[in-house]
Amino acid sequence: MAAKFARHPKQALKDYEEKVPKGIFRYCQKCGAKFYFARAGKYHVCPNCGYGFRVTARQRLKMLTKQFTEWDTDLTTTDPLKFPGYQEKLTKAREQTKLQDAVLTGQAEIRGQQAALGIMDPAFIMGSLGTANGERITRLFEKATELSLPVIMFTASGGARMQEGIQSLMQMAKISQAVNDHRAAGLPYIVVIMDPTTGGVTASFASQADIILAEPKAMVAFAGRRVIEQTIHKKLPQGFQSAENAYQNGFVDAIVPRSQQVDKLGQLLTIFAGQKWRGANGE
Repeated sequence: MAAKFARHPKQALKDYEEKVPKGIFRYCQKCGAKFYFARAGKYHVCPNCGYGFRVTARQRLKMLTKQFTEWDTDLTTTDPLKFPGYQEKLTKAREQTKLQDAVLTGQAEIRGQQAALGIMDPAFIMGSLGTANGERITRLFEKATELSLPVIMFTASGGARMQEGIQSLMQMAKISQAVNDHRAAGLPYIVVIMDPTTGGVTASFASQADIILAEPKAMVAFAGRRVIEQTIHKKLPQGFQSAENAYQNGFVDAIVPRSQQVDKLGQLLTIFAGQKWRGANGE
C-alpha cells in the first residue's frame, strides 16, 4: 500500500530542491558544473573550470585593494531621450549595485603602487556604456594624466546603451581621445577583460590598452554569435569568442586567474614606476 502512494522520483527531487535555500548551489554556465556555493571561494570562480562569475564592481574592488578613493561620485545620466521605463531601470540598478552608473572609478593602491582604477559593473544594465559612465571613464584618464598615474580598467559590458542612442555611441570616441592623451604623456594603460566584454567597449578602450589581460573563459566579442552566424551564414567554431581564443590569436597578452591578478598588476605597476612608457604605438 505504501508503494502505491510513493512519490515519483522526479517529483520527490523537485520537492527537495524547493526546500533548499536559493543560492546554496551554483551552476557554471561555461562547463555545466553544479556545486556548493562556498566552493566558489572569495574570488567567485568555478572550482571545475576556473570561470569567474559575474560580480558587482564593489565586490570586485574588495578582491583587489583596501586602499581606494572614489572619484566623480555625483555623475548621473540626464536620460537624454526620455526613454520609456529607463528611470525605473536605473533606480533598480542603483539599488542593486550601490553605484550611480555602470562603472566605479578612483585612485587605488595595489601592492604599494598607485594607479587610477576603473571597474565596470555587469549588474548595472549589463555594464552598458552611457553618457554618465562614459564621462566618468573619460575623467578617469584625464585625472590620471594630470596626476601622472597609470590606468587599470576592468571591462565588462554589453556595449552601448540603447536608451541613450547616439549620445551613448559618442562616448567611445571621447574616451578614446582621453586614452590617447594619457598615452602621449608616457603613462601606461592596462586592461583586464571580464565576462562579458562586447560591442563598442571591445571596439574602443578595451582594446586600446598597452597590456591586455583577461580572465579565464571570459567572453570577448563585438557582435553576438547569432548575429554573426546569420550574417555570414556559417557556424562559428566552438570557443570563437572566448578569452582563450583571443589569446591564441594575439589580441590578449595573458590569461590571468582572479587569485593571481593582484600580484600580476602589482608586478606590472612596479616595472612601470618612475619611468616613461613608450606605449603600444611605440611613440
